[in-house]
This record gives sequence, structure tokens and C-alpha cells, in this order.
Amino acid sequence: MRMRPTLSWTPSGDLPPGTTDPEPVAEALGAGGVLVLSGAGISTESGIPDYRGEGGSLSRHTPMTYQDFTAGAQARRRYWARSHLGWRTFGRARPNAGHRAVAAFERHGLLTGVITQNVDGLHQAAGSADVVELHGSLDRVVCLSCGARSARRVLAGRMEEANPGFDPVAAGINPDGDADLTDDQVGDFRVVPCTVCGGILKPDVVFFGEAVPPPRVEHCRGLVDEAAALLVLGSSLTVMSGLRFVRQAAKAGKPVLVVNLDPTRGDVHARARVALPLGAALTTVAGRLGIPVKEEAAAGAEAAGQGRVPTS
Repeated sequence: MRMRPTLSWTPSGDLPPGTTDPEPVAEALGAGGVLVLSGAGISTESGIPDYRGEGGSLSRHTPMTYQDFTAGAQARRRYWARSHLGWRTFGRARPNAGHRAVAAFERHGLLTGVITQNVDGLHQAAGSADVVELHGSLDRVVCLSCGARSARRVLAGRMEEANPGFDPVAAGINPDGDADLTDDQVGDFRVVPCTVCGGILKPDVVFFGEAVPPPRVEHCRGLVDEAAALLVLGSSLTVMSGLRFVRQAAKAGKPVLVVNLDPTRGDVHARARVALPLGAALTTVAGRLGIPVKEEAAAGAEAAGQGRVPTS
């Protein structure tokens, strides 16, 4: 029997309460040397739901696991049909005020980098340059047999050709780009193989139940070591892939600040949790620091060619 990955966490009653005053975040950023760790919550204002917040996708959707994806062709057919449709929606998502504020903090030299648990490319689209994609990116595809990597937009074109007329209406879209479709809607969707070796293709993302590549983890640990403070944005920190960096920072005596509406698994290590929407909180902080936050059009032009998830 396969062990299922941890998908949920129940807050205990002894967590410190959140605050609606973002001043602790402004103070940390004003001092500089801040490393950002972002999660799905920063992208909700761009129309991409998170996993665990109010109305989060876990209430209706179980994410694909690596074990299920590799176990059989039918599971891969369901995944690729849903992901192919979800990719179109992901491609239309645009950075919101939270992403643009992070990019503005970087431009003003207040950040040492950004570690994101998201796979949507929105930090880069907003203009952030120094981004580590902890869980990979949906705009790349990898072959599980030969390791060849290719652009998702190329695969999208091949799947369009293999599945003419495939255009069901999804019940919802999830943070991993997986659309909610019934088995009848999936139908006999055709999955295309690797063009190099004919092997199985997978998005170049870390599925639930799959380990983050160790070199990537070590790189992120180095970023935590170099930072003066850690700022968590929009993550419940339920899974260890992000929580370990919070624990590392706290153990080293570095301030940890969290901006998240709901309690997080890392609150016990945090100096403060700001319980405000990300866009409003970070825009307020930018204003207190005298930092202008670029509008979407300007930020998007600046980020052209920086790995944005394209439309198909």
C-alpha cells in the first residue's frame, strides 16, 4: 500500500494570533537582506486558486501524485487531458499587485532572492529576476526515460494536433494547472510521447509525493544562510518543502515574517503573521517604504522573454 503525501494540516489552539498591521514586514524589508518564500496564496488575486485557503482546491480536488502518474497510462491520460485544458487558463493569468510589489522590492535592492513554491511563472512575469522555482515550472516538459526537456508550448501544439476539437468546459482550475474534468470529458484523449525516445512525458514540476531535487534544496538552504530575514508570502507551509526553510531560518535566529490570511504551520517560528490579503499588504508596505509599484503593463513589458507561461 502506497503512502499518500501530506496534504492537510490542522492548526493547534496555541498558535500566536495574526495582526493586521504590516509594519513588521516594512521594518524587515527596510533593513534589507530579505529572502522571500512564496506559495499559492500570492497568485489567488491573479485568478489561480490556492490549495488550502477558503474555497481552496483541496476541498474538491486531489492533486496528481508522482506515484499515480507513473503507475499507469489511464492516470496519465486523465492528467494530461486536464492539464492541457488548464494550461490555456494558466497562460491567461497575469501578475497581481503582490507579484509586482515583490519585483519592486527586488529592484530597490531589498531582497536577496525569491524562492517560490508556485509553478505559474508569475513572479518572473512581474519583473522578478532572481527566482528559484522550488517545485519547477509548468512551461517545461521532461521525459522520464531519456531526461530530454522541451518547451510546454511545443507540447501544447502537438496535443492540439492529436486531439482536434477537444474543448470541454472545466468546473475549475487548480494551482498545479490541473483542470477539473469528469472521466466522460476526458474521453479518449490522446497522450503524445517524447519526440527523442518515445518515452513518457511529464511537466517539469515536482508532483505531490515526489522529492525536490537535492541540489535545488541545498541551493535554497544557502540562500537562507545568506539572508538577514525570511518573508513568507501566501503559503500555509503544510508541506516540508517550504517549512524546512522556515525552521532553518528560525534556528539560526533570523527573523521570520509571514503574510497569510490563515494560520500556517510555521507561525510558531514567526516574529509575526500579517493576516491581510497579499496585494493590499505588500502595496501598503511599499508605500511606507516610498517604493513605487509598477502597473501591470510596465512590469509585463519589462519581463518579456523571462520564462512567462505562454498562451497556447
